[in-house]
Amino acid sequence: MGNSTNEFSKSRPQRLCHMCGKCCRVVVAATVTPKTYEELKSIADAGDESAIDFLRVFEPYSSVEDARKVSKETVENILLALDEAGTYDEKNVTFYKCKYLMDNNLCGIYENRPQLCDNFPVSCWAVVPPGCGFEGWLFQKREERKQKIRKFKENILSLETTMKELEADGEFEQIKKVEDIIEKLTKTISLYDKYGAQDW
Repeated sequence: MGNSTNEFSKSRPQRLCHMCGKCCRVVVAATVTPKTYEELKSIADAGDESAIDFLRVFEPYSSVEDARKVSKETVENILLALDEAGTYDEKNVTFYKCKYLMDNNLCGIYENRPQLCDNFPVSCWAVVPPGCGFEGWLFQKREERKQKIRKFKENILSLETTMKELEADGEFEQIKKVEDIIEKLTKTISLYDKYGAQDW
């Protein structure tokens, strides 16, 4: 996962960033399932480096309403994404703000910022504030990923037909090879289930 994150970050056109600071003002600690402050603290106390880095930079809002006062559109965008992922439960979502964002929207610890800040957005499914310069690019990357998954599904259907033909011909050794390929494709598709891959 680390390598794919690094590759995605390297391909990200940083020039698209508007330097508006919105992504630092209202965030959730989440990949797909958001973490409350208590959960995140517990994970950090257990030694998780990502959680430690996150809490070094971000502090929690006391309520969702406090986060809404800062950026209602960002909060609603995040909650909508969580709802679409099936992980929405407002009472179990903690919003955070960066401790080091300055009034001019620049980072007060830019030279020493953690990797999580340097890599954002970390995947094509990252939730960004409305109007973020990365919105269109992330949409394009999501569509490219969806196309790959659709192609994998087409390949599985084709391979299943091939398997039936091999069975009819008694080519059992070849069937095993085809089954292995189908298993690998299915496993790859399942990595995207949390993003709705079964419906693509």
